[in-house]
Parts: sequence; structure tokens; C-alpha cells
Amino acid sequence: MTRSKAFIRPPRLSPGARVAIVAPSAPCLDLDDFTRADELCRALGWEPRPGRHLRDRSGYLAGTDADRLADLNDALRDDGIDGIWCIRGGYGMTRILDGLALDAVRRRPKPIIGYSDITALLNGVTGATGVVTFHGPTARAPMPPFSRRHFARVLTSPTAAGRLEPLALTDVLVPRQDRIVPLVPGRAEGPLFGGNLSLLQCLVGTPWLPSLDGAILFLEDVGEALYRVDRMLAHLRSAGTLARLAGVVVGRFTEMKREMSDGVFGFDEVLLHYFGPLGIPVVCGVPVGHIPDQWTLPLGVRARLDAGTGELELLEPAVQ
Repeated sequence: MTRSKAFIRPPRLSPGARVAIVAPSAPCLDLDDFTRADELCRALGWEPRPGRHLRDRSGYLAGTDADRLADLNDALRDDGIDGIWCIRGGYGMTRILDGLALDAVRRRPKPIIGYSDITALLNGVTGATGVVTFHGPTARAPMPPFSRRHFARVLTSPTAAGRLEPLALTDVLVPRQDRIVPLVPGRAEGPLFGGNLSLLQCLVGTPWLPSLDGAILFLEDVGEALYRVDRMLAHLRSAGTLARLAGVVVGRFTEMKREMSDGVFGFDEVLLHYFGPLGIPVVCGVPVGHIPDQWTLPLGVRARLDAGTGELELLEPAVQ
């Protein structure tokens, strides 16, 4: 898939915006998730519009493929909907990618928000249409002040968000694993792409993986053993996906098992094995991933990375 040269900014989510809450992947097992999504939407000043099949369940999916796709496409086609917020990730988005109503995305762009399994939706839509999508908190999760501040800066203001602040003002307050650490110093500029590593790997060889030439790639994952992360990066390298990156931003790889019976590598060692030879800036530990406090990153928006200082700056507005 060839990425569009000029990215299209969707309208910002202003007070009173009608936001569809959809579940294109896994089901919510706790009724509080639906209540929280409704309350969070209203707290942000938006009017929640739950999908018809939001509460459905079919095995480990939030309803049948046809029904999940219908909710998503209904929201894309409905001119009365201003934004689409996925209630959770899990698994299932890749089963319905081929049925996306991309014509509706092109006709009336609107913000699409989520992460984890939603990585497939975000990259597929932005790559195919050029419309900016948003890697950010899901609708069911509590949103602490840090996440809410970045969420609002990116989605509600038609100005460039600028430098994204770190998790805390002083390193004293931040555990080592939560600090931003430069792995390869340097500076780079390019459009942001990325998300969950497992999902990006499964898009290789499909029409849904955007071209990453000149991009700043951000990565995160959860519950993956380090050897599996190694294998996924090896796959991306062999497919040529990493060859022409401008820079790499590594988020949190939470719940990672590092040891095997045969020995252990450090996470930094594995990252440097694949990204070091590329001669591009690499930073690790940014607040992106399966964590409460996270940045909202717009796919397709041009950014500047200074890996030496661990700073990421959004150079363009993500909405209009």
C-alpha cells in the first residue's frame, strides 16, 4: 500500500461532538466498562452513541464479524457521527479489515481512536486514505490527568501539539523502567506510524501495512516474551519494513518475560541488534502502550524526534 503524500486532518472533536462507541475486536466482560465509556465521553463534553452491537459477544469476539463490521461501517457512513472511539482492543480487527467502508472515510473524515488490536484499523485507514487516525486510550479505560491532557491537546485543538511532555517532571519520581532512555542519539523528522508490534507484524504481506519509508515508527506490546519480540522484529527486517525508517520510538513492552531456559538477553540488546545498524535515532521508554498514563499519537502527522534528549514533538495539527 502506498501512503498518501498529503495527509488529511479530520475535524476536531468539539464540545457536543457525537462520538460512536464501537467494539470491533474483543468483548467487554465487565458491565462497568460500558458505564465508564459513557461517563468518560460525557466528561469530555461529547455525546456518546453506542453501536447497536456494542454489548454483543461471540466467543472471544465482541459479536459476529458481520455485526462488528456493521457497527464500524455504520459509524463511518453516518454524517451525524463526528468521531469513532473503540471501547477496547483484544483480538478481531484483522478479521474484518477487508470490509472497511474506505469510501466513507474519504468522503467524510472523522477521528478514529484506539490502540492495541486497533493498530490494524489505524494503520490500514491512514495508509489507504491518508486520513489521520489516533493511537490513544480506549473508551473503557479510566483516563488519568496525564493521558487526558495529551488526548485533548491532540484531538480538540487545531494547532500543533508541539513537544509531548514526559511522564513526570523529575526522574526522581519515575522508576527506571518508566524513564525515557536514548539508545541511539540523533534527530529525525517524519510522519508517525506504528502501534502494537504484534499487529504490525501480522499486517506484513497484506494491503493494510502502510509504507514506512521516512517514517518515525513507534512500537508497544503487552504479554510478549522477549524472544517473540526478537522474532517479530526479525520478520519486519526480513520484509524490508525497517530499511528506510527515519527514527524509532519504543514505548512500553509490559508484562514481558525476558528469560528462557537457555539464557537471557536484555531488551536493549535486542532493540539495538535490529535498529542499531540502521544508523537512525532510537529512544526507549516513552509513555505509549498498555499503561494508564499514555500519549495520544496521531498517525500520519509529521513529528520531530530528538533521541538524545528523549523528546518527541508534533510539528503539525492533527485535526482542523
